[in-house]
Amino acid sequence: MVDFSRFLPLSNRPSGDESGVTSDRSEAIAAVIEEAARLVAAAPADADDALATRFARSARVSATPEDDVDARGLAELAHEVRRGRRQRTAALARAVRALLVLADETGGTPRIADLTLGTVALYAATTASFDRRAVVAGHALRATDMDWQFGRGPVLEAPGLEIVRFLLGLSDVAPKPAAGDDRPGQGA
Repeated sequence: MVDFSRFLPLSNRPSGDESGVTSDRSEAIAAVIEEAARLVAAAPADADDALATRFARSARVSATPEDDVDARGLAELAHEVRRGRRQRTAALARAVRALLVLADETGGTPRIADLTLGTVALYAATTASFDRRAVVAGHALRATDMDWQFGRGPVLEAPGLEIVRFLLGLSDVAPKPAAGDDRPGQGA
């Protein structure tokens, strides 16, 4: 008999501590803003205020979007987001996209938590432009450098940051079929 109960909700799967499970993305957004502040602080001094302001406006994290922001202002915004109202995944995706654009502008490498990238990838896989959704439709997406995978079907894989960049429209490099996927028409 097949043990199908492990696929059902509330099944007898091993349980773990789920006290940290929440739909509030405030903490993740604050971490993204702090990473933006780090990238801005590492940028040349003559460009840092413009970069910080562009990030805040693009991420739509500032309470007053017409005000200019500097690296210190980004740190204050992160604090405000943490103690402010609950944030949705759409806001997290906007913040991550703005951070990736900022990283491209500064030449820096963003440090984004694996769970944050996985959350944004899952969200973007359902909200991306039609052509990008068509590429990943009917496939499972797997990050080769992180511990997340979602979807069903033949596996497409790439580093997590590349998957997110593709789904957010910042790159045209799509995830590739997994090597060793032995389904017909799949693999290398």
